Amino acid sequence: CLQQAKEVIPSAQHKETPVYLGATAGMRLLRLQNESAADKVLSSVGNTLRSAPFSFQGARIITGQEEGAYGWITINYLLGNFKQSGWKKLLHSLKSLSETSGALDLGGASTQITFVSKDLSSESPGNQLYFRLYGKDYQVYTHSFLCYGKDQALQQKLARDLQATWIDFYFQTMENSSLPDPCFHKGYERTINISDFFKNPCTSDKKKQLPFSQLYIKGEGDYQKCRENIQKLFDKSNCPYSSCSFNGIYLPPLQGDFGAFSAFYFVMNFLNLTSETNPLALNKVTSTIESFCARPWQEVKTAYRHIKEKYLSEYCFSGAYILSLLENGYEFTEDNWQMIHFLGKIGSSDAGWTLGYMLNLTNMIPAEEPAGPPLSHGSYVGLMVLCSLVLVSVLLLAWLLFHKPKCLQKGIV
Repeated sequence: CLQQAKEVIPSAQHKETPVYLGATAGMRLLRLQNESAADKVLSSVGNTLRSAPFSFQGARIITGQEEGAYGWITINYLLGNFKQSGWKKLLHSLKSLSETSGALDLGGASTQITFVSKDLSSESPGNQLYFRLYGKDYQVYTHSFLCYGKDQALQQKLARDLQATWIDFYFQTMENSSLPDPCFHKGYERTINISDFFKNPCTSDKKKQLPFSQLYIKGEGDYQKCRENIQKLFDKSNCPYSSCSFNGIYLPPLQGDFGAFSAFYFVMNFLNLTSETNPLALNKVTSTIESFCARPWQEVKTAYRHIKEKYLSEYCFSGAYILSLLENGYEFTEDNWQMIHFLGKIGSSDAGWTLGYMLNLTNMIPAEEPAGPPLSHGSYVGLMVLCSLVLVSVLLLAWLLFHKPKCLQKGIV
């Protein structure tokens, strides 16, 4: 990455080019597990960046709330939703729909949902952020779910499955045991070391003493059973607010379009479910993922030889998890499913939190709209032409009214 930056950025500008490092949920988990180890990682990476010819500005672990906010800033900045002028501003003011897009971010360790809602209440102030960008105020809802990124969600699901059957395992005298898993393709097998499995902060609360050191997972390829298992990750039993997503977390009514990026996009793109020209209905998305999960592992391996086995084996789970998260977690339905747009890039820029992080740190989005002409050059030209036509029409009409031809005067036949 640094080598590529050296090649792209002219050498004369290296010293004045700022470099920022922001670490996300994986490091937040490591800090929970071992704070000194997290500090050492940041220190080591920081030393490497300081040795580069750029202006290193520091490294830190950002909060989940910041990660959600920066993702929201990125996609709306790239879509041009913050800065409107001239006719575009007028047209946006006439729109009844939300003028910003919501952001759905899915990583390996966490997931974020961020959007502007007209129905946002003050009952959960910890989920609210306020921005003033280009002279406009935004009241934004955001929440980050640690341990609900796709990788940690899989670990949680396996821990729950193991917990549900641990009594059966306990009375077995063998040193290892197998666990059937509907979220992996039939014919797929994986071995997990129990000691490593429960070191994770996302699974440590489900730790059990088992009479074996390794767990053998055997795939079943059953989408419906997989969805049933995944849905147990979302606790919908208690909501202390007017409305909730899951685990008792406040969520206002969904509103407007949403851009879904990072792992949302990577997984759905692999499954050919990201078409923007003809977005697929929810039932079609569901049937596509179900069909993929039903394919035997050997067939899948043969069809996708270029993809690493570890990643390929988890697309069935990831697809089912994304649908469960969006449907059961956030309560998207058939009616508003097509408001979700799976984004890899916007223009030539990646959709994600990193651009928003950089824009914030470099103050490239001003609080107030910079002074400038209210219309673009093209708009000015068009307006002048329109005014000229109107003026000519008015003069012609006036001439006709006050200088009628004799054949039109009253009394002449």
